[in-house]
Amino acid sequence: MTPTARNLLILAAASCANLALLTAASHAPWPVAVAAALLFSLSNNTVFALLHECVHGVFAPAANGRGGRLNEWSGRLAAAWFPTGLTVQRVFHLTHHRNNRSASEQFDILHEGDILWLKYAQWYAIYTGLYWFVSALGVLVYALTPAAVRRAMIRAFGQRGGIQTGADDYIGALDSLPAAARLEVLGAAAWQLFWAWTLGWTWTGWLACYAAFALAWSSLQYTDHAFSPLDKHNGAWNLYVPRWLRLVFLNYHLHLTHHQQPQLPWYELPKHPARGPAFLTVWLACLRGPRRIGDFPRFRERDIV
Repeated sequence: MTPTARNLLILAAASCANLALLTAASHAPWPVAVAAALLFSLSNNTVFALLHECVHGVFAPAANGRGGRLNEWSGRLAAAWFPTGLTVQRVFHLTHHRNNRSASEQFDILHEGDILWLKYAQWYAIYTGLYWFVSALGVLVYALTPAAVRRAMIRAFGQRGGIQTGADDYIGALDSLPAAARLEVLGAAAWQLFWAWTLGWTWTGWLACYAAFALAWSSLQYTDHAFSPLDKHNGAWNLYVPRWLRLVFLNYHLHLTHHQQPQLPWYELPKHPARGPAFLTVWLACLRGPRRIGDFPRFRERDIV
């Protein structure tokens, strides 16, 4: 089986799992619904990992990289499960790669002059899953409103707030996108609404599944960077987790290797030697909040195989 065929099979299987789990959470007794929501937090992270592959153009490498139709349409399908748009996700994620551990991505560091309530609000929004809600709602607002609204949002943060939250870079990046990016976001919303109507999803079932996914997804999104070196390529961690969980996330936990070699597809990452701390150790340190750089915790690293 080729890597592209394998990725397509995983995307199809995870999408079917999402459909089944959202339906079970909406109609099954509550113990089954809770189990379905927890499983959805895993299956939808598999889909997000494939979206990440599409963003970098390595989902379907035989399809001429990022410009390949198969890569792009697979990315649109994966993005619909977030829900977001592929183009929006690409510009955000590549902005992250450019700015990693720069002044606009030091959410874990307390600087002189920081707006403290905003620093802590952003930090704990990440670790409670609210980051996903803001991300999903934000792209929908982007799709439905003119650029003037985005500029007003940037002004609302103020100069210091715009820097320390990354709002200047991320909201500002939306102005460079073509009109088709809005259609992708609206298409993702239509995808969710179609299946909700067809399969009779309830708000409680949908919210339970996405709340579980939001907590798992948003926690990982900064745990793999928190308290790491202030370096664009080396400012990340390879995080130790059980091998089965790493496979569910398609090696997303090998994040330092990814930042050092972003052209590598997920199945190539384990071929490179990796050391790093345990995910749980870093995550628990994060719960204490951001801190001065001189107070950064030190983590014991181990070989990851």
